[in-house]
Amino acid sequence: MIKRFINGSDFMNMVLSGADNLQRNEARINALNVFPVPDGDTGSNMNLTMTSGKRELQKNPSPAVGKVAEALSKGLLMGARGNSGVILSQLFRGFSKSIASQEGIDAQQFAAALQNGVDMAYKAVVKPVEGTILTVAKDTAKHAVTFAKRNNDMLLLMQEVCARANESLARTPDLLPVLKQVGVVDSGGQGLVCIYEGFMSSLAGEHGEDTDRYIGTESAIPASVTGALKQPIAPPKRPEAFHYRSAQSKIETDHIEFLYDMEFFINRKQAGRTGLRFDEALFKGMLSRDGDSILVIVDDEIIKVHVHTRKPGDVLNYALPYGELTEIHILNMREQHRDLLQKEAASAAIAGGVNSGAAEVLPETAVVEEAALGLAVSEVLTGSPADALSAKHAHEWAPFGLIAVAMGDGIRSIFLDNNVDVVLSGGQTMNPSTEDFVKAIESLSAEHIYLLPNNGNIILAAQQAADLSERSVTVVGTKNIPQGLAAVLAFREEDSADVNTQAMNEAVLQVRSGQVTNAVRNTAIDGISIQEGDYIGILEKTIVAASASLQETCRELLARMLEDGGELVTVLTGEQAIEAETAELTAWARDNFPDAEFEVHAGGQPLYPYLIAVE
Repeated sequence: MIKRFINGSDFMNMVLSGADNLQRNEARINALNVFPVPDGDTGSNMNLTMTSGKRELQKNPSPAVGKVAEALSKGLLMGARGNSGVILSQLFRGFSKSIASQEGIDAQQFAAALQNGVDMAYKAVVKPVEGTILTVAKDTAKHAVTFAKRNNDMLLLMQEVCARANESLARTPDLLPVLKQVGVVDSGGQGLVCIYEGFMSSLAGEHGEDTDRYIGTESAIPASVTGALKQPIAPPKRPEAFHYRSAQSKIETDHIEFLYDMEFFINRKQAGRTGLRFDEALFKGMLSRDGDSILVIVDDEIIKVHVHTRKPGDVLNYALPYGELTEIHILNMREQHRDLLQKEAASAAIAGGVNSGAAEVLPETAVVEEAALGLAVSEVLTGSPADALSAKHAHEWAPFGLIAVAMGDGIRSIFLDNNVDVVLSGGQTMNPSTEDFVKAIESLSAEHIYLLPNNGNIILAAQQAADLSERSVTVVGTKNIPQGLAAVLAFREEDSADVNTQAMNEAVLQVRSGQVTNAVRNTAIDGISIQEGDYIGILEKTIVAASASLQETCRELLARMLEDGGELVTVLTGEQAIEAETAELTAWARDNFPDAEFEVHAGGQPLYPYLIAVE
């Protein structure tokens, strides 16, 4: 039987199937990382992004396909991690907008929605690179539009989509030379193929067709890569999400002006005959009379409201004429602040009352409190416990706030000791989501906020968060920790935002960045033969050294980094670094490069024994 239309239930099942198939293939997609480093995380990022979309979709089921697509889009948008996750969120954001008002769609509408998603994703990327997920999406959508003009069977369309997606994926090495050099296809493209195959499997299952050949396409992933999965690298334990300076301890509890943190929903369907037409601007104006940190998300049937206010009763009275109020949560932030100060004092007493300058960690109890209120992480855009701890609610805001991404207690401490207000735990293997950045932005009491992603795979998520925020936010495109530290050291609180932005960007260009890690598979790249377990030295994005000897690899990397001179060399030691090895390396470096000054700091980062900066 031909299936000419899909409704909300159909599309929801397709998405769930696509998400499950992506999750099954997460490790295989990770293994497609071009560099043989232990932190290839495209599969993980796409899976976490899709899981966020799936969660939002399951909370908002609908018979209307447009509503289901909208819920998916919201979840993907806030949960997006890494470049692949952000691009995925943009693909389905465009898809959602194309069918927003539809109860059901046919093959032509589905294909047109795919094309609209491609258009939006290309616009979101400043410099689109062919041979990536973008290419696979583009080729697939173009073919789908053509095919749908002559055939209206949704199952046949999805079969064509999967076939063309796999063909495009197989061609990615011809478009991106580094893929051909290493002998892999694009990892993001493979992830998209897995999602499409899950879509197709859901439709085919209704007709009892054999779908095994579509799921988890083995042919796209070389045996040399899948072999690397026999002994997967265990990711480091995820630390707490936020790390703060002790700014909250400097705030007077009584200075928290708008002390009631409110969140609730207005059910427009239950407005009755007396329900007023909702004027968003007017409503926000009423809330702002005695409140701040205002967030109003308007859907056709539900309005989500968040506000910090002095008069919670007035807020509820403002909202009542527009419909029934549900899921009302009110927190007293002064009470939260007093509790925090007590816990902080107790922690300091346990530690001997000595402030070592180490990162201060948001207590786990804050997360428990949030969960107890029934507020899913994907829902809490502002008003989180972290928000209540910041100086945002004091009478005066600081001119600037800085947010950086880092892993390792030592690196976090360095950032926190140099003007950074919030450190998001993340980096390689652990990319913060768009929502993580949004919540961090909202937690600060600053007129202008800088985001330092410190990883090339995190920049798009940071930019997406900046676009979503109503605050004044600048993303400094730092691609690694040395660049992030250089940017922070160039920042001057007494300068203007324009001057600081220019200074930080210039500082990023002045630093050369190197890193040392272990290879997770055999490969050959840029003329260097690499064996699994070798130490590899990476200068910016290029592998320049590989050896079974850590000393040999580090020395070759340092020599390359100092070819054009350098006045200051900063070495950040990781969890795996051995003190004797570090002493031997720095002694050799000082003997061979006497004109350079060397500094060694305990970074504590996982997976990378050494991060090196040359200025």
